[in-house]
Amino acid sequence: MNNQIFFFFYNLSHQSAFFDGVVNFFAVYFIYIVIISAFLFLFFYHKILPSENPLKEFINKWKEFVLICVSGGLALILSKILKILIHAPRPFDAFPQVHSLFTETGYAFPSGHTMIASAIAFSLFFTHKKAGYFFMFFALVIGLARIIVGVHFPIDILGGFVIGALIAFFVKNV
Repeated sequence: MNNQIFFFFYNLSHQSAFFDGVVNFFAVYFIYIVIISAFLFLFFYHKILPSENPLKEFINKWKEFVLICVSGGLALILSKILKILIHAPRPFDAFPQVHSLFTETGYAFPSGHTMIASAIAFSLFFTHKKAGYFFMFFALVIGLARIIVGVHFPIDILGGFVIGALIAFFVKNV
C-alpha cells in the first residue's frame, strides 16, 4: 500500500515544468518560510515588535519561543539519528524507474523536513490552536510535496509527522 500511494502521487510529477517547479519549492524551500512564519506569528500575536518595550514583552513570552526552537532543533537532530539507525532506502534507490526532481542523499525514514515542520506546528498548536492547525497543514503540504518529487515514501512522511508531534508534546511537558 505504501508503494501504491507513493506512485499515485509521484505520477503527478514530470508532467509540467511549472508544476514541478511549484512542488519542488514546497519540497525544498517552504520549510524555511514555515520556520520564519512561526516566529513572526509569535512576535506579532504577542505584539512584541509594536510594543513600547519589545525586550520586556519578549521576556514575558519567552517560553513559547523556546518551545518552538527546542522542538524544531530536537526534530532535526533526532531525524538525523533515526535515518542512520533505520537505513530506509529512498524511492529512487528502491525503484529504478523513479527519477526524483532533485538530488537527495542519505536514508529516507523519517522525513526530516516533515518532522521539523510537524514539531513546530504542534508546538504552536499547544499554545495557539488555530495557528497550530494552519502549521499542521503546512507540514502536510511539505510532506506531500516530498512524495511527489520522489524523495520519500508516504510512511516516511507519516513517521516524520507523528514523531515531530511527539517531540513537541514531550518538550512542552518537560
